[in-house]
Amino acid sequence: MPRLADWIEPKPQGIYLPHADAWIDPSVPVPRALVTHGHADHARGGHETVWATPETLAIMDARYGTQNGRPVAYGETVRLGDIQVSYVPAGHVLGSAQILLEHRGERVVVSGDYKRRPDPTCAPFEPVACDVFVTEATFGLPVFRHPETRDEIDKLLAALRAEPERCVLVGAYALGKAQRVIAEARAMGFDDPIYVHGALQRLCDLYAAHGVELGELRPATGATKAELAGRIILAPPSALNDRWSRRLPDPISAMASGWMRVRQRARQRNVELPLILSDHADWDELTRTIEEIAPQEVWVTHGREDALVHWCSMRQIRARALDLVGYEDEDD
Repeated sequence: MPRLADWIEPKPQGIYLPHADAWIDPSVPVPRALVTHGHADHARGGHETVWATPETLAIMDARYGTQNGRPVAYGETVRLGDIQVSYVPAGHVLGSAQILLEHRGERVVVSGDYKRRPDPTCAPFEPVACDVFVTEATFGLPVFRHPETRDEIDKLLAALRAEPERCVLVGAYALGKAQRVIAEARAMGFDDPIYVHGALQRLCDLYAAHGVELGELRPATGATKAELAGRIILAPPSALNDRWSRRLPDPISAMASGWMRVRQRARQRNVELPLILSDHADWDELTRTIEEIAPQEVWVTHGREDALVHWCSMRQIRARALDLVGYEDEDD
């Protein structure tokens, strides 16, 4: 059988499109970059020109300074060389997109990172029929089955109610996870002020500017122990055990991450309250997505590639691992 999408060249530093002289999520600066979303292992500074959603461009501007950006709205199609390029919601974080490539009668979807769970902070994932589906596999093992989001937020709020003299310090990635924890708590009726570490403030403000309701947020730095008792405080995961956290009122250490399914990770971080809350698809969602889209071929990257390749082969779906470099753990 002839190779599908032979007009695409996966390379260690990204996916190269010779007919457009462009790269998808390159790990090094390039003249033309198509970026799926704003996380640092997909969006780098230094590109000459960047095609991305308006939200992703705003995130890149906040992180790296002004980019020479070409905004592409969801559902919009642009032509680069003789390739048609469209951006479709990925459900990962604000502005995240799958990139649909159409050329020579073939359709290829590069999904970037994605999830299938509802998320009040971003547009939901949209399955797109295609010949080749490029999927992540961050949680590409059967052991990873994420619990219901509501149950994890319930655990957070119950811990706060049980020990009101303490605070709950939640480690959450600055882009996407922190805002989702806040928005999910608000959706469950939690209206109290939420305190945030200074490193999270700029992206929280950016989300609010793009219409994501986060309620009242206050800076944690400078607040007294009396003010912080009985409060939720969000901070980068690196702040959980550093000097900054020692000034808090006997914090209950929590961490919001899909990796909290692995008990050893929680113990390594001295996490008292693991919250299994992921912005990536779990094993069932990865496999269900492939079944729903029904591509002829699956290309797997960014994670536990072998297990998903094997799952595809057992179902007579051609699959290959791309072995791209430069991807980081995002703390999910």
